[in-house]
Amino acid sequence: MNYQVRNKHRNLIHGELTYTLIGLIYDVRNQYGNGQKEIVYQNALAEKLGSKNITHQREVVITIASEDTGKALGAYRLYFVVDNKVIIETKAMKFTPQKIENQLFDYLKHTPYEVGLLVNFASSRLYIKRVILTKDYANNRSC
Repeated sequence: MNYQVRNKHRNLIHGELTYTLIGLIYDVRNQYGNGQKEIVYQNALAEKLGSKNITHQREVVITIASEDTGKALGAYRLYFVVDNKVIIETKAMKFTPQKIENQLFDYLKHTPYEVGLLVNFASSRLYIKRVILTKDYANNRSC
């Protein structure tokens, strides 16, 4: 594609890729509705990504390390990492709690990725939130 995905201020980080991903997410929701288990949506999305030859990894393990000692404090699994650029966190819940969004921000903080999509397939209306945490912002943010 030869277009730039933009908001009113500038080009979006990985805008073309996230535009494509959101289209595939809508395809999955339209095909399977909002009553499936989370694994069904994950498998369907993986199938869509594969059919479009979009590189992706599933169940990518990330380790949270102590900022003081560097020792591993715990690990999480990212549902999808797409094209080594975008994290997709999928859910199948009636409502999307704020803590799930906060968790995606934490994933972005502790990985090299700057863009994540939070998707809730089971809400009454398909819920997609594009989350961005640039490394410049994360490194300069005062706590």
